[in-house]
Amino acid sequence: METPGFRTYEEVEQAVMQKVRERIIEGRFLTALLKGEFSEAQIREFALQYSYYSRNFPRILGAAIAAMEPIDKWWVPIADNLWDEAGRGNPKGYHSRLYRSFLESAAPDVKISDEHVPDYPVAPAPKQAVETFLHFLQTATPLEAMAAVGLGSELFAGEVMGLIGKGLRHPNYNQTRRLNVAFWVVHADDHEPRHYQLCKDILVQYQDPQDLQTMYRAGVTIAMSEADFYDGIYDSIV
Repeated sequence: METPGFRTYEEVEQAVMQKVRERIIEGRFLTALLKGEFSEAQIREFALQYSYYSRNFPRILGAAIAAMEPIDKWWVPIADNLWDEAGRGNPKGYHSRLYRSFLESAAPDVKISDEHVPDYPVAPAPKQAVETFLHFLQTATPLEAMAAVGLGSELFAGEVMGLIGKGLRHPNYNQTRRLNVAFWVVHADDHEPRHYQLCKDILVQYQDPQDLQTMYRAGVTIAMSEADFYDGIYDSIV
């Protein structure tokens, strides 16, 4: 991967966000979603496919912890993120349950197990996104793993999930029934910004040009995998 020269961590952030803006925020899926161009059936399909990525995210965080140094400042920020996935110990706050509330409102006809897994086939796009992240973390250095989670996901997750929540409120998607968007709102307003800050607190300590390059490559690799995920969902529903 050809990378620009960086002098500061902030330049790395900006460069990753530029890629994210081009491929995700201004990408085909979010553009169409925000304009209300999808049918309720297409929103149903999105909800069912995204459920795979959502319920597998704790596995990704676990793999990231495994890649970290056995030093508190490395693994605790990721463990904090994982603890949020578990509702910080409150079963009512499990993210799997939060997502289920959205899924039930978007696909009420689909049977969902007690473990919040819909009885529905998974398309290639979400599987590929999860496997790409897990495969990267299997051989990542601690710095690469922290950058993959921080720059490759949490940096922009709040903005992207907020936009998805906004798009899902479009009247075109709420004619037959009202979508429950609490899952998206919680992530956008609270969880993701804090998750990123925890990662950033570690990443900003590494300002050597070679480290900045390493963080950029890790961040862009995962961020563009997520962009492929959204493109893949778009292609599967239009």
